[in-house]
Amino acid sequence: MRTLAVVGASGYVGGRLVTYLADRGHSVVALGRQIDRLPSAAERRHADVADTAATVRALAGVDTAYYLVHSMAVPGDFAARDRALAASFARAAAQANVRRVVYLGGLGHGDLSEHLRSRHEVGDTLRSTGVDVVELRAGVIIGAGSISFEMLRYLTERLPVMVCPRWITTRIQPIAEADLLGYLEQASRVPVGIYEIGGAEATTYRAMIASYAAVRGLHTRKIFDVPMLTPGLSARWVDLVTPVDRRISHSLIAGLTTEVVVKNPEAAATAFDINCVGVADAIRAALDDQAARVPPALMSFQTGLRDGVYAMRSHARLDAADAHGARDDLGRCGGDIRWYGLPWAWRLRIWAGRPFGERLKLRRAPEVAPGARVDWWRVEQKDTDTLVLGTMEWFCGEAWLGYRITDSNPPEVQQVGALRPKGLLGLVYWRTLWPVHLVVFHLMSRRRARRASLLRRKTAGMVPLKTRVRLRVLG
Repeated sequence: MRTLAVVGASGYVGGRLVTYLADRGHSVVALGRQIDRLPSAAERRHADVADTAATVRALAGVDTAYYLVHSMAVPGDFAARDRALAASFARAAAQANVRRVVYLGGLGHGDLSEHLRSRHEVGDTLRSTGVDVVELRAGVIIGAGSISFEMLRYLTERLPVMVCPRWITTRIQPIAEADLLGYLEQASRVPVGIYEIGGAEATTYRAMIASYAAVRGLHTRKIFDVPMLTPGLSARWVDLVTPVDRRISHSLIAGLTTEVVVKNPEAAATAFDINCVGVADAIRAALDDQAARVPPALMSFQTGLRDGVYAMRSHARLDAADAHGARDDLGRCGGDIRWYGLPWAWRLRIWAGRPFGERLKLRRAPEVAPGARVDWWRVEQKDTDTLVLGTMEWFCGEAWLGYRITDSNPPEVQQVGALRPKGLLGLVYWRTLWPVHLVVFHLMSRRRARRASLLRRKTAGMVPLKTRVRLRVLG
């Protein structure tokens, strides 16, 4: 079996590609400077491509290497650094007898921005040592985690009315994340060359904003063109509205006046077997895929914002004797608002959603198991130590609530709540309640620990009859 290496596997595309290749039965090696940030779906190897000798060792046994390294987030002259890194990697690939390098570059013709010009230069540099190179040139990638998609997300979600510069009418040809991954996977066996790839349709930034709003169920966004708004000024405007890394977004915005569409579709159509989707379907898939990825990863979320999802963590210590009761309590969810702790706060939340059309109802399932409906949640994950709930019924966006009982010393109950806000209303909801959530989530996790103690004492017959009558919550 051929071994495929993904260089830059800690990045957005690299991380997705490692999982995609591994799921399809490929032998995959993930290379990067920080081992702990590399995907666990593959063998992980340390590699700093600036160190040619170390990279040669990391590429041992590799047949095809995917080069997905860029330096836009690094201070200084990113173009010069990218050329130097590509030259070092090209030498290492030749010395390690790598058969093929697959490189993801950028679309664009004629007068290019510094970013797009650098992408083309990297491809030329990789070819300098004679190793076979397949260069895929793509434009905007539609997928949660892509900087271009995140800018689209935040601008459209947060601004019902927006003032936009001339680049709002620039023609682009976005590509869905899944289609891009398909191209990358097939690139290991197509004829060597440069291929321009894009989605099923060319569009404009204005039309893409409208498509996102329609798919997300938002009101039509009103856009006013201001021709004198330069890329530099619009970059600062984006800084005010979106939380994306400005070092990367500024470089991308500088190139938004360049048309990035496929000029030679025949080459890719002949070599690859990919049926690309259009913009609306790509946006829908990006949102659906992200919603599917949140539950299994929820308990690793840290407090803050990432890729449009806000999260908040809290925890409470357990007595070692109460850990079993805490685990047992995870299976008692549903049908009683007191299970969550702070029932008055949850009743306020239920009533607050009614003016917006919510009709949240308590419901109990025969068994708290994946797929079951409990209250307004769907059980996304349930095992001995973990319970993850998700809902698409909230007016303010998609929400998740998770609990995990740890085996640490002392054991803990960990709680993570997350919200993917829908529109400006969802953002206002989360921002307004942020200080409330800080207090409420802390109290909820403490109540979870308290319930565990009471369950253990009740099972052991240690709770007085009067207290047991008052504690109907324990069932």
